Amino acid sequence: MMKTTLLRACLAFGLVLSMPAALAQQGFSFVALGDLPYGSPEKAYVPYRALIDRINQVGPDFSIHVGDIKSGSTLCSDEEFANQLQHFQRFKGAVVFTPGDNEWTDCHRANNGGYDPLERLAALRKGFFKPGQSLGSQPIRVQSQAQRTPAFATYVENLRWQHQGVQFNTVHIVGSNNNLEARDPAASKEFYERDAANIAWIQSAFADAATQNPSLIVFAFQADVFDSKSMYEDFPGWSGFRQSIGETLLPLAQRWGKPVLVIHGDSHKFKLDQPFTLNRQPLPNITRLIVPGASDVRAVKVTVQPGAALAFELISPVP
Repeated sequence: MMKTTLLRACLAFGLVLSMPAALAQQGFSFVALGDLPYGSPEKAYVPYRALIDRINQVGPDFSIHVGDIKSGSTLCSDEEFANQLQHFQRFKGAVVFTPGDNEWTDCHRANNGGYDPLERLAALRKGFFKPGQSLGSQPIRVQSQAQRTPAFATYVENLRWQHQGVQFNTVHIVGSNNNLEARDPAASKEFYERDAANIAWIQSAFADAATQNPSLIVFAFQADVFDSKSMYEDFPGWSGFRQSIGETLLPLAQRWGKPVLVIHGDSHKFKLDQPFTLNRQPLPNITRLIVPGASDVRAVKVTVQPGAALAFELISPVP
């Protein structure tokens, strides 16, 4: 039943997302997951570890975790961070991580331990990001914005790598309106500085694509950028995603014209669609994948075929 439902979902988007059976053994695959593990170690760790073990059996070329390595009501402690680093090392292959809001912006909550969000962000950057390489037991080479652009030396978490003619990018865009909080001067300052870095990183992705000519560009981040949508605009003035997504990624993707895949979490429900528009016109070259998460402990295997045809398969902890 699941395979039939998923196949129909893929075919609904035509050739960009469909895959001829004869080509099933070609191309490469990666796994996308996020918003995991959610809950106490006693309840959440066992199924999450089972999912990682299943991913190891599937054997993707690498995995991408789009953030929220803990729920919004658990401690942002050093111990929790250490546990999640151990989980990333449980992956037999490489795993690339981009932060979510639960591991830093929301850590001021009493049930999170009342931490300083900026201190937790600094701890994430120090503990989870190594110059030039991903996480996982067999890390891959990656390039960070910090390495590439001295003006953005803080942003070790914005990563880029190439794989079989596809360009991959992580961008530090998180839920909770991307930490844009007008009532908190420190949060606003952090947002505007990171937003400038994200915009520059997205721009450089398309600049690289102009010379390297990838068949597909992939952007992975945590936030569901439509959370701040109004009746009249996808990205109103108060949206923390207006400049990075609405005024940067979308027009550059439209101009580039070739396939773009946007992967995010935050909403916790698996979805494949093409929701992006620019000037009220649909952008059919941009496909969105929302990974499952929270109580839905599954991941998504993405198979990339020659010519940027994509196929998607949900992975459960038990085969």
